[in-house]
Parts: sequence; C-alpha cells; structure tokens
Amino acid sequence: MKFTRRIFLTATATCLAASAALATVATADGINKAAIVMPGSISDNGWNQAGHEGLENAGADLGFETAVSEKVEQPDQIEVLSDYARRGYDLVIGHGGEFQDAVERVAERFPDTMFMVNNGLGTSENVANADFYFSQVGYLMGYTAAKMSKSGTIGFIGAQQFKFTNDSVASYENGARAANPDIEVLVTWTGDWDDVAKGKEAALNQISQGADVIWPTMDSATLGAMQAVQEKGIYGIGIYRDAIDEWPEILQSAILDVRGNMLSYLELAVKGELTGQAYRGDLNNERAMRLGSYHPDIPAEVVEEIKDLIEQMKSGELEPQPY
Repeated sequence: MKFTRRIFLTATATCLAASAALATVATADGINKAAIVMPGSISDNGWNQAGHEGLENAGADLGFETAVSEKVEQPDQIEVLSDYARRGYDLVIGHGGEFQDAVERVAERFPDTMFMVNNGLGTSENVANADFYFSQVGYLMGYTAAKMSKSGTIGFIGAQQFKFTNDSVASYENGARAANPDIEVLVTWTGDWDDVAKGKEAALNQISQGADVIWPTMDSATLGAMQAVQEKGIYGIGIYRDAIDEWPEILQSAILDVRGNMLSYLELAVKGELTGQAYRGDLNNERAMRLGSYHPDIPAEVVEEIKDLIEQMKSGELEPQPY
C-alpha cells in the first residue's frame, strides 16, 4: 500500500479547505509531545525523511517533545499509533494516506488525543487531515512544458494510479492545453516508485515517441527518468524541491515543501488551535507550496504569463481542476 502516501502530505495554517469548525480536542492547551509514524525509512531522502525532519525541526523551534517510528507496516499501524496515545502524546501523525483507516479506529479509542493524517481523506472530532492543492502546480507545470515543447508532445511519468496521481495528470494536461490546445500528452505508469531502471525505460520510451519535455513524479525512480532526459538532451520538470540545482535540464519545479507545510499545522497545534478538519496547502502559503527557479531558456514573456497565472490562482480567479 506504499502508493497511498504520496502527497502526501501536510497542512497549512493560512490556506485551508475547512469543514465546519470543530472543538479542539487534545490541543486545548497546546501540545507537549508529538509523534510521527512512517511507512518507510527516515533516511530515504524523500517523503519519510522530510516528514521526520519536519517534526523534529518544529519540535526544536516550538518547544515540544518529538518521537518517530519508521518502517511501520500496515498490520502494525494500529498498535504503534495506540502506543503513542497510551503514552500521553498529545498529537500522533500518520505520515501517509495508508494510515487513514488505522488512525480512525485508534482515534475512537483515544478521544483525548489529536491525530493527523498527512495526505488523509477523512476527518472527525479528533482526526485532522492535510494535503496540497496540487492541481495548481500541476497546471503550471503543464503550461510551462507545452510552451517550451518544440515537438508538440510532452510526457508525464507516475508510479501508480490513485486520486493524487490522477489529479496530477489531469491538471498537467489542463495546463498544457491552455498553452497549446493541440499538445499531445503521453502518460506512463511504471508500477514502482523506486526502480531507477524502470524510470529510465519509461522516459526513453516517451522520448522515442517524440516527447521533448517530461515530468517524472516518482521517488528514486525519478533519477532514472532524469538520466534519460539528460542523455537525450531534452527538458525535464522537477517535483518536491528546486531540482534545477541538481539537473540543469529542469525547466521548472513544483516545490511541495513537506517541512514547511508541517510547520504550518504544528504552529496551530502548539497554540491549541489544531482541530478535526481538512487543511490544504496552496500557493498562498509559499513556505508549503511554490515554484522553483525558471530555466534561462524560458522566454521572458512566458515567465510573465506563468507569474500572472500564479496571481490568478492566489486570488481565486483561476481554480484549476480537479480541486
């Protein structure tokens, strides 16, 4: 069930898609202790490491005790979550959508503990969830790719299909067609987040079909896709961080800052204001979600078009779908 953790992610204090306000549960006087339970390794240089560092950094800055459990398989989720609640942790975080069912079951048994699911889908009185309005950056990446494509064909490579990845594809296509109604968008699912060889194979296959801009959205497998991009002399699109620092072929990056996004809702928690509702990070919370550096090949007029789209999204004039 590894795929359900991707975007994965976190919350924002200033930009939230909130349900009706609910009473604050365990955080009435702020939090003293918070724990995070993770599906993978805290040294994966990706989703798990970012979540771990997000909690640790916030704990140090905001003054609460932290704990982490890594590589927790689904059969063990309930026991690990329950153990933290029994030990008096005020906030227990399931780091990925695959924790949703376990969190809901444990939350019923521990009504005085607040729970958060990063990339969650459901809420209750003491269960919050958080994600990103990813369609905003997906739309912008598609727009950029289509504007820079000379072949009229661009690509998207994902690992597995579920709501986040399907929404990502849809918004990427929508943005691309806003820039060029005749653009062709190739979509490939590798079935694996970390297989570097599969990532490279997928990219080479799209390049052979004419793609000259590719957006790989996996974990370690992205490395293979970017190797193909570099070898064939085309452009890539980055995700999670400003990837042009590592790959000069990157046109632009959709930065999903797990650490900054977690800090937003942890700031609420220490003030006793984290409640059982859905929080969504968007472009108005730049420490959570923003664009990276513009490649110098992008014409100045296209840069201005993209910046104008960002302002339209921030104001609500443009609401990319799916929401």
